[in-house]
This record gives sequence, C-alpha cells and structure tokens, in this order.
Amino acid sequence: MTARITPLADVHARPRTVAVGMFDGVHLGHREVIRGADTVVTFHPHPMAVLAPGRVPPQLTTIERKAQLIGDLGVHELVLVPFDAAVAAQPPADFVDEVLAGRLDARGVRIGENFRFGHGATGTPELLRADPRFDTTVVPLLRHAGETVSSTRVRELVARGEVAAASELLAAPFALSGPVEHGEQRGRELGFPTANLHPPEGHALPAHGVYACRARLEDGSVRTAAVSIGIRPQFETALGVLVEAFLLDFSGDLYGQQLEIEFVERLRGEQRFDGVEQLVAQIQRDVDDTRRIAAV
Repeated sequence: MTARITPLADVHARPRTVAVGMFDGVHLGHREVIRGADTVVTFHPHPMAVLAPGRVPPQLTTIERKAQLIGDLGVHELVLVPFDAAVAAQPPADFVDEVLAGRLDARGVRIGENFRFGHGATGTPELLRADPRFDTTVVPLLRHAGETVSSTRVRELVARGEVAAASELLAAPFALSGPVEHGEQRGRELGFPTANLHPPEGHALPAHGVYACRARLEDGSVRTAAVSIGIRPQFETALGVLVEAFLLDFSGDLYGQQLEIEFVERLRGEQRFDGVEQLVAQIQRDVDDTRRIAAV
C-alpha cells in the first residue's frame, strides 16, 4: 500500500495522530517515530533548498518512494508542507496553531528528539510537550551497532557503495528510480544491452562501481539486474555519470518506462581494462555473481 500524498492546502481537518519530520530514507529511527501515527507530515522541498541552496544534502528518497515506504508501515496519508521563505520565517507558535492544531486538527504528535521547526529552528520538543492540545511523544534517537541511526549516516554508507549496510539501517533496499533513456548502445554491442536510467536531480548515488540489484518494472514485475554506476572509463563519453542496468533473462523495450532499481550488494569498483575482451569477460562474471546474490 502507498500512502496518499496530500498537499497541506488540500487537507481536511479531522482528529489525527501525526508524525512530523523530514523522514528522508524512512530509516529505522524514522520508523519508531512514525509508529502509532495515522498521518505523516513532512516538508517539501528540503528546507536547505531555501535556507542554503548550496548545502542541500543528497536525498535518499523521492516523495513517491517515501509515500510507498510509509504506506508499508500502515500510514494512509503523507501531508506535504510547502517549505518556502514564508514558512522559514514563521514563528514556531504560528506553525503549531495554524498547521498542527488548525489545518490538521492533530490530537497526537510524534517527533524525534532532534526535531526542530519554525524561524531559526527555535521550535523544540519541549514547546510541543507544553501544549495541552496535543499528546506529544518525543522518540529518542535510535542506535544500531553502536552508532546513531540518521539520514546522514545512511548517505555516508551509500556514498561509499556500502549499499547492504545502508539497506540494513533503512529496513528496506536503497533504491533509485527514473525513466529509461536512449544511450549509446555500448552494452548492446558487447552483448549486454542495458537500460539507461535517469535518476532524479539531487538524489543520492552509490559510489561508482557494479552492483547486484533487482529492477522493478512499471507492470510490477521484478527482474534480477547487474547495474553499473560511473563514467564508463573503457569508452570516451561526455555523458557524465551513467546508471546502466542489465536485466537478466529479459528482452523487451523499456524506453520511456519508469524503472526502480533496488540495490542488494556492491560487486566491485569501476575499472578500466586492457581491452574489450577482458571487459566482456568481467561483465559475464558480474552477471554470474548478480544471479547468485540477487536472483528473484
């Protein structure tokens, strides 16, 4: 089940329990905050896009992926608060009065202990706890394997290519999605035709290399896929970073379709080979490893 995405302006007031936060990645800590809520409230775009555009962190989830993940937790509604200069300047008390108590008619509020809101991030959990209109639950930060679970930590793992460790903290596979675009047909020439994925702008990308993955097609079917991320050093190209997925045991036209890639394990880093024959032999080994690790 996917949660219904609702802009704040379209929300109908009703008694509800809301979990409030960015929830990028919907990791283990986020899931503790969301537990027991029937509505998740988040901000879009990321506040840093307004406050400091040059410092926006790579996003772990699109809004659509976030709705899917929180829907899997049994939450029916994802409310988007449009974050702009006016919201950034709003005193915390106004956000509480106008959004939580007013537009949402919240009776229960669930937040993480590091949640801050309002002008200058001066709104605190203590402010909400002191408000008699809400039953406020402040969820402590979660620790896993001796470290605090956070979106920053997950981003670091993804950036290093440690997708299996990232997925453990996410309690779901790290995923990329986007439309399949036409490429240079290099994979087809080598005997391994690839779907060239165009990921969303600003989305986190794993370190360059080859990964064992699963690909989810528009029709809902899932295929095992060997995925390469990088600049394709064997061939000169001006295309920048490429995400190329070879779907095992598949034939068909995917151009223009939306493809979602779920990362299972990193196989190796990006390499340049002495010749095309060595490259093809390595790709075959990558495909064999992918079939062993990520077979559907």
